[in-house]
Amino acid sequence: MTTLYTPTSASSAHPAPSAETAPYLGPNWFASVMGTGIVATAGATIPFRVPGLHLFTLGVWEVATVLLLVLSVAFVAHWIAQPRAARRYHLDPTLIQFYGAPPMAFLTVGAGALLVGRSVLGTSLAVSLDWVLWSLGTLTGLVSAVAVPFRLFTSLEVRADSAFGGWLMPIVPPMVSAATGALLISHLGSPGARALLFYSCYAMFGLSLIVSFIVITLIWSRLAHFGSSGTVRVPTLWIVLGPLGQSVTALGLLGANATLAVAPPFARGFAFLSVAAGVPIWGFAVLWISLALALTLRTARRRLPFHLTWWSFTFPVGTFVTGTTRLALASHLYAFHVAAGISYLGLLGAWLLVATQTTRHLVARRLLATPVVVSPGPEARKSVAA
Repeated sequence: MTTLYTPTSASSAHPAPSAETAPYLGPNWFASVMGTGIVATAGATIPFRVPGLHLFTLGVWEVATVLLLVLSVAFVAHWIAQPRAARRYHLDPTLIQFYGAPPMAFLTVGAGALLVGRSVLGTSLAVSLDWVLWSLGTLTGLVSAVAVPFRLFTSLEVRADSAFGGWLMPIVPPMVSAATGALLISHLGSPGARALLFYSCYAMFGLSLIVSFIVITLIWSRLAHFGSSGTVRVPTLWIVLGPLGQSVTALGLLGANATLAVAPPFARGFAFLSVAAGVPIWGFAVLWISLALALTLRTARRRLPFHLTWWSFTFPVGTFVTGTTRLALASHLYAFHVAAGISYLGLLGAWLLVATQTTRHLVARRLLATPVVVSPGPEARKSVAA
């Protein structure tokens, strides 16, 4: 049965057993790094010149870098000090899905080093840092794309209404690797190495995209049969934008860098594909934004308490911004420029809201308290919460 972790205060009237009382530091915390880092990278590539935008994105990237460092050290320390508590995360069919967040956090900060941080780090150091973080994020992302679904298929108990946006988390990292890896092609000297990286990125793009459409179909089916559940799972509907926006971004960046890696006839084909395939995927992303927004507002009118799943409002929207930007640059259509600007404003608003709420709840010590396992229960039935 799928469950959700909901933090409680330390003074709960029903404390968990002693084995469950360790501080809560699950892999979903890395979503805050993703959501912060994408504000910087999307702002750095947006097709507008805005006074002060570079300084803003640089500051946001620095915050994301510090967050990544702090969370990485804390996460490792948590595993060492509280191995039984940490082991619960990969035994839970919901929380295990968020092991895709750390790889994407590495990849996002690495791309930010190249796009934003190079102004203070210098090109050489920025490229080196990106290579380290991209390699680490790609390796761990490929592991999550195999290991988490394997456990889902063989060891974890799920219900007919279990499919949710979090199922995309472990399979999206290779798509992020494809998009961010395209930025590194120009920094390889050997034609053979550039071609190898290019085709590797395209393979990871296909790996993630095909599986993502399978999972999105399952999510659509769950919504049709059981409704949105009216719980903290609702924000995770926005995660669907992640593989959609990131695929358009990957297609655009790989198409733009194809001339550096493959023969001219193939390069023209990949450049053509970036628009020919990117625009239809972008259209589906717009449809999903409309549905996710309507379902989120409907739930918020009833009750939508803050949870770390609110970070789903940030990174996926950021990938839509970067994908729209790539289409604007490739098609030279001004409508895409406008759409990129509007969606980036939406990203900024969502990030400010979620970051503020996270800080407020963290200061109140509500997010590091012992999590309580909550079943979707009767409210997940479509007749009640659809």
